[in-house]
Amino acid sequence: MQEFSGQVALITGAASGIGLAIAEKLLAEGAKTALLDFNEDGLKTAFGAYGDQVLLISIDITDENRVAEIVGQVVGHFGRIDALVNCVGITGATNIKSHEVSSENLHKVFEVNFMSSFYTSKAVLPTMLAQRYGRILHIASIAGKEGNAGMLAYSASKAAVIGMTKVQGKEYAETGITVNALAPAVIRTPLVDAMPDAQVTYMTDKIPMKRCGTLDEAANLAAYIISPKNSFTTGFTFDLSGGRATY
Repeated sequence: MQEFSGQVALITGAASGIGLAIAEKLLAEGAKTALLDFNEDGLKTAFGAYGDQVLLISIDITDENRVAEIVGQVVGHFGRIDALVNCVGITGATNIKSHEVSSENLHKVFEVNFMSSFYTSKAVLPTMLAQRYGRILHIASIAGKEGNAGMLAYSASKAAVIGMTKVQGKEYAETGITVNALAPAVIRTPLVDAMPDAQVTYMTDKIPMKRCGTLDEAANLAAYIISPKNSFTTGFTFDLSGGRATY
């Protein structure tokens, strides 16, 4: 029997990178999925052949009202939401000192990386509470644990995601809902490919395994975190850092 047969997952940032890999993993395991991304063409290219198993939605994830509207649409279409995976993220400007950071860029990164995860979790939680079951996974980053020099906006926004995960995990611990985060180190994705080489080298050199993580490794761990098997861990940030983070 497929692991996610009969379940419905909502995934943001599903058109590329970790979001795409997780979506493909869940679809292969029998889930029905609502896949959200700003890149409508990317969604259609990657998932257009899945038919009724997917609901593809182009969205500006920083629009709270639109997020709430879409969650209602997904519940109306599939009847439930069992899992939410927040994968959308941007690095913003990098390789710059804090005193040179643009406030405008900082706000933008927080809107995409932190506020969107708040908007989606806020919108799905009432449905999960009514079901007495749910799994929420926020994709954070090792940068949110340790801070990457030259990446103030990204590091701080991911630290905020980790903080929210701890709060939500405790708030809903008695409801059948788990809320966890995943903190990858460098995973070979388009987002990483867009970084300056110096920034990637800085991060990879800190990994004891001396390599990037793979998308398969990220998808496999994410699938466990949001599975029914993971029933006694909540408010926790899972490591995916090749040994860089041991706490």
